[in-house]
Amino acid sequence: MSEIRVLIADDHAIVREGLRALINTEPGMVVAGEATDGLEAVQLAQRLAPDVILLDLVMPRLDGIGALRQIRAHNPEAHVLILTSFAQDDQLFPAIQAGALGYLLKETSPDELLEAIRQVHCGQVALAPSVARRVMEHLRQPAQGESLPEPLTDREIEVLRLVAQGLSNQDVAGVLVLSPATVRTHVGNILGKLSLSNRTQAALYALREGLITLDEIEPC
Repeated sequence: MSEIRVLIADDHAIVREGLRALINTEPGMVVAGEATDGLEAVQLAQRLAPDVILLDLVMPRLDGIGALRQIRAHNPEAHVLILTSFAQDDQLFPAIQAGALGYLLKETSPDELLEAIRQVHCGQVALAPSVARRVMEHLRQPAQGESLPEPLTDREIEVLRLVAQGLSNQDVAGVLVLSPATVRTHVGNILGKLSLSNRTQAALYALREGLITLDEIEPC
């Protein structure tokens, strides 16, 4: 199995040094590159095509949210894990909205961080417990005047459950014996019906609604 190539983006040299030492000594992982600001993170993400991007939110030239949006605009399949000291709503929810698969705080233990990198590499959601609670509470509170979502079809529920497990469109197509184009259409319909922006939000919705449990998410 090939190594998980990680791009580190953080403006603090001591943080990058610590992350590099941790990742490079972990079997099956390697640091593919390091960025000192958001703009460099965007450039290196395009040039190196890493498997996982470990992204700080507060950086010079371009902040983490701006970098995340540009990275995913260029590559919608980019797997981004936010690692920050802050969990304020004005940073957390824009990061989830922009498609971050993971959001951890820098107080996270090394083992938890390494496991989150593996989860994000597989396309799974990885959130710090305190962050997960706030996201779930936010999803439970519909906006004022918001109408109930259009019901999903049985097939769309099948697709949603597999997406929530971290399967790619290609993998979902293989499991359900559908074409990848058909799966893409189903995913688009699911996001539209539920007023969600991306697969991260779809996975959180599936967990919230009991369509899938954490135990059903297979480790990669």
